[in-house]
Amino acid sequence: MTLASSKSPAAPVANPERKRYKVVLVDDHPVTCQGVAALVSQSRDMVVVGQASSAPAGLALIQEHEPELAVVDVSLRGTSGIEFVKSALAIHPRLLVLMMSMYDEMLYAPRAFKAGARGYIMKHEASETIVDALHGIIDGKAYISTRLKEKLAESMLSSRNSAVEDSVQKLSDREMEVFQLVGDGYTTRQIAKRLNLSVKTIDSYREHLKVKLNLPDAPNLLQHAIRWTKAKHLA
Repeated sequence: MTLASSKSPAAPVANPERKRYKVVLVDDHPVTCQGVAALVSQSRDMVVVGQASSAPAGLALIQEHEPELAVVDVSLRGTSGIEFVKSALAIHPRLLVLMMSMYDEMLYAPRAFKAGARGYIMKHEASETIVDALHGIIDGKAYISTRLKEKLAESMLSSRNSAVEDSVQKLSDREMEVFQLVGDGYTTRQIAKRLNLSVKTIDSYREHLKVKLNLPDAPNLLQHAIRWTKAKHLA
């Protein structure tokens, strides 16, 4: 008589752990960094491996952890987020970058993409869409907001852009950064300290801005920068 085996059925093999994408956050506003970290951590397939408040610290984190993803603020102390992206991709070409800013996406998003970013998100909408945006760029898609898509379509269909607006679009990334800070009310000395440059260098940038924007003097540059920046914050 054959006896039935008393061996218990083999236990099921545990599924391998799901891949978790490493994320680095680079933003000089600690509250923003903490908020984004909390949102990203809610996703089971992403983990924040480091937070940095400056470009050098951010580059060090990228070299150390070799993350798949980075969320970078457009405005950083000592350099622009745009320049940071170029440096980060030079040392880690496969890095996927989502840029985040409070500034007008019509101006900065094209610059961000040109530098190598894969997405651009406004800070006020980050809480609703940042995880979706990160998943999108993981899947190989570029992320821009519906609002930006509509504005880009409108700009292509319209020929009403002013000559001044066209001139602003032609500024270099660093000139744009100085122009933005002038419009935000920073003095030459404050801009120099924020960008880690000399006062003489900032004075030189201001002269270049007057020439490129066809503005006669410093008061006109200040008025135009304030008016332009205010309009972009309200856009």
